[in-house]
Amino acid sequence: MGVFILIFDFGFDQSIKLQRIINGFYLLILSIGIVTTFIRYFTHRKEIEAKVWTFDLISILITLGVIYIHFFSQEAHKHISFLYNDNWIKLSILLTFIREFSEQNINYKRTLLNPAQLFIISFLVIIFIGTLLLMLPNATYSGISFVNALFTSTSAVCVTGLIVVDTSSYFTQFGQTILLILIQAGGIGILTFASYFSYFFKGVSSYENQLILSDMTNSEKIGEVFNTLSRIIVITFTIEIIGALLIFFSLNSSLFDGVFNQVFFAIFHSISAFCNAGFSTLQNGLYETGFRFNYILQFLLILLLILGGLGFPILVNILKYSKYYLTRKLLGIKSWKKQYKPWVLSLNSRITLITTFSLLVIGTVSFYLSEYNNALAEHHGIGKFVTALFGSATPRTAGFNTVDMTTLTVPTIMVTILLMWIGASPASTGGGIKTSTFAIAVLNFISLAKGKSRIEIYRREIADSTVRRAFAAISLSLIIIGIGIISILIFDPDKGLLNVAFECFSAYSTVGLSLGITGNLSDASKLILILIMFIGRVSMLSILIAIFKKVKHKNYRYPTEEITIN
Repeated sequence: MGVFILIFDFGFDQSIKLQRIINGFYLLILSIGIVTTFIRYFTHRKEIEAKVWTFDLISILITLGVIYIHFFSQEAHKHISFLYNDNWIKLSILLTFIREFSEQNINYKRTLLNPAQLFIISFLVIIFIGTLLLMLPNATYSGISFVNALFTSTSAVCVTGLIVVDTSSYFTQFGQTILLILIQAGGIGILTFASYFSYFFKGVSSYENQLILSDMTNSEKIGEVFNTLSRIIVITFTIEIIGALLIFFSLNSSLFDGVFNQVFFAIFHSISAFCNAGFSTLQNGLYETGFRFNYILQFLLILLLILGGLGFPILVNILKYSKYYLTRKLLGIKSWKKQYKPWVLSLNSRITLITTFSLLVIGTVSFYLSEYNNALAEHHGIGKFVTALFGSATPRTAGFNTVDMTTLTVPTIMVTILLMWIGASPASTGGGIKTSTFAIAVLNFISLAKGKSRIEIYRREIADSTVRRAFAAISLSLIIIGIGIISILIFDPDKGLLNVAFECFSAYSTVGLSLGITGNLSDASKLILILIMFIGRVSMLSILIAIFKKVKHKNYRYPTEEITIN
């Protein structure tokens, strides 16, 4: 009730009489939330963990403070105007919703939906809800059509960044906040949030839930599912908070109307960068005057989008390796057994890091040389290098731009398309065919050239199933992108092959870069891009797994035959 009333209150203009009734509902809902929390402690037989009652204590204190300031203190707005802001009511309602929703029993039934189907449906639900929220009167200044709202919601949830309307001038701050929530939910996954908070407060979960979540989080052991969820949540919010603070201090305060707008800008761009969304509250993106020469801001965004694009398993592995290196190498603490030297940095991490670094270097050098006297002409010294580095990093599914994309040379556009197609790393907030897939393809070429029958690297052999999945991902991506290009050219033949191809690669890899044709596309072409964005985010392989019934393992093998290839 509280959430629906909150949406109704901020989504529509209210009369004074109706606003008083809504305020009465707020008071009732927040009061009920406090009472139910106290009742839970009196009736709960199981011992409640310290982290739970700490959350409850903080949320109750915040809620009591909001109730007193907003409903019982007539002079509050004169003395503590900061706390009198309506955003505190939003926060209190949200805390109450999280607490009460987490007490519900969430049971995933594999007999009804397999993990792939559940994953896909969760994204469809968020996109549909986001579309309705963006169509609220107060979300935009002049209204928005259903197709444009659906496109924007899909772009936000699929962390793409392609826009058909200008985010800064079209959406109100309420609408931009909705976009921010959709980006965060799409970047991490709404099931990750729901499952984490449910386990956080209850401390237990069914075996079936853990099985499904282990598939979604790529956990090696079922018992580590919620440790993985916890790491994802903690890593995400820690990096985003630190990123927002650094971005805030890197900005020129004279460019903003007040501290709140500067804080909102920092938070929005930190989340958008880490989730590789590419949305910006600036009319011309980071190419806006006053921001395109802020190289510190660009460098911070590069770090955020690279960290978000590496993937959570890689980040956890890097933290583990850093701890090992610090204790063993630098401090000389012999915490590991002498007879066993662990391979702390996994093969997956090594391949991903080497591929990511190689693509970053190749992209930077290419951008620097191709655009030295073109897009980089207005930059000097270190500015040219940072801008080139940004131009190499952002196609890896981030979608920010610090140069005018329409002025890029054809060689730069082609390299950008390649970088967009490869994308980020597995289990990350980014899209594309993934760096590990591209690395396996390259290793397979080398292996075939050497006459080997298997792929070997770092004294390990790549599993055949991994190779098959990699080439399936490559083939399916090119098929979907190819169909998308042909379809859009049918509806918008005047847009040009290169522009349309760039748009489709950007949509599939959830990048968000464009050569300026997105807003001028027909509704049919927009719907095609919506479908491509969605397929790129959930992956075509997941859709096929969701559609086809899994075949039981058979204990036989047919005779092997070689097929002529070349």
